[in-house]
Amino acid sequence: MNIIVIARCYPTKYNETYGIFVHEQVKALIQSGCNIKVISPTPWAPFPLNRISQKWSNYSEVPPSGVFQGVEVFYPRYMDFPKSFWKASSGIRAYFGIKSCLEKIHQDFKFELIHAHAALPAGAAGVRLASYYNVPCVVTIHGDDLQKSIHMGKGSYNEISRCLNYADSIVLVSNKLKNLTYKYFPEVIDRCLVIPNGFNKDQILKNNKPAANKYKNKKVMLSASNLYRPKGIDLNLLAVSQLIHEFPDLFYVVLGDGPEKQRLYNIAKKLGILKNVEFTGRVPYQKVMEYMSNCYLFVLPSWEEGFGVVYLEAMAHGKPVIACKGEGIDGVVVHQENGILVKPNDLSTLVEGIKYLLSHPDEAVKMGNLARKLVHSEYTWSLNALRNIEVYNNILKN
Repeated sequence: MNIIVIARCYPTKYNETYGIFVHEQVKALIQSGCNIKVISPTPWAPFPLNRISQKWSNYSEVPPSGVFQGVEVFYPRYMDFPKSFWKASSGIRAYFGIKSCLEKIHQDFKFELIHAHAALPAGAAGVRLASYYNVPCVVTIHGDDLQKSIHMGKGSYNEISRCLNYADSIVLVSNKLKNLTYKYFPEVIDRCLVIPNGFNKDQILKNNKPAANKYKNKKVMLSASNLYRPKGIDLNLLAVSQLIHEFPDLFYVVLGDGPEKQRLYNIAKKLGILKNVEFTGRVPYQKVMEYMSNCYLFVLPSWEEGFGVVYLEAMAHGKPVIACKGEGIDGVVVHQENGILVKPNDLSTLVEGIKYLLSHPDEAVKMGNLARKLVHSEYTWSLNALRNIEVYNNILKN
């Protein structure tokens, strides 16, 4: 089966974790017998756009094509704008950027199906390209379309609606997103199904590596995410400030980078907990796995989470996790069975949850073991690939 995958979020050598969940799925699909070429439309960034930020500078350095961990990837340019300006038209702009690239690919690679990740811009471009080539299109919704983009004006709403109505099948990575789809677009619900994300078993460290000296005799509480406000990192800092007097061995490590980094540092400084907190910035993926292997618990009280593969990775390492009720990971994390679920944007239940795991180490280990058993049996990328292939086969048969 020949497939074109379109994903705005896909790793490059400048950011190897960007869209890593799409890449891991692609690798699993290839291992399951699919032939895949990836198209990752990249913003055109000539001068002076390439001076706006490091992100835009990196865009200008991305090559037209390449191979990332064995996967052939094309990075055609399209006109985009900082801070999601004119989001509604991003799909049609991506379509024109991708079209000539895809025409060249099609000469030697007669694809049977397009799989687009996210409605804007990839899905909106994907359904148009599928119509042009008379092939079906599957669209996977990961979260932002139904949690952010849909609220960015009538134009964005209409483009997401158009994408979902023209898609042959709509894959949602969590029940939360299925419920949002039913709320906003009930007419497409009969073409929706939930296929949760997975994790890469090969990346999970089998044995804990020795912790660095600065973590010796510490109970490391870990977060790993882009540093945006809804991730709840500021709440974690407030929780640490309340708990370190009772648990002086508590040490909080924050992996990741983003627009909130300086504000979060200032909060930690104001709270007087800088000696109990480390902001590492962005670290390589394998390094993230090493931190997970050595931490005591993983805490990410994000209240805008479509799914959150990072929770699976922590659980796969046998760590108890704390997440928010009602988010995408709710249902995988079962409260006080294999983790803790707290109220969104609520400091008191967060403090209570962290304190429980710190003061009940045997229960924390038990939760972590149950978490590991669950995700290793039901949430791997290989299972995810098989479920998606079933979707492809059903569409092509019809």
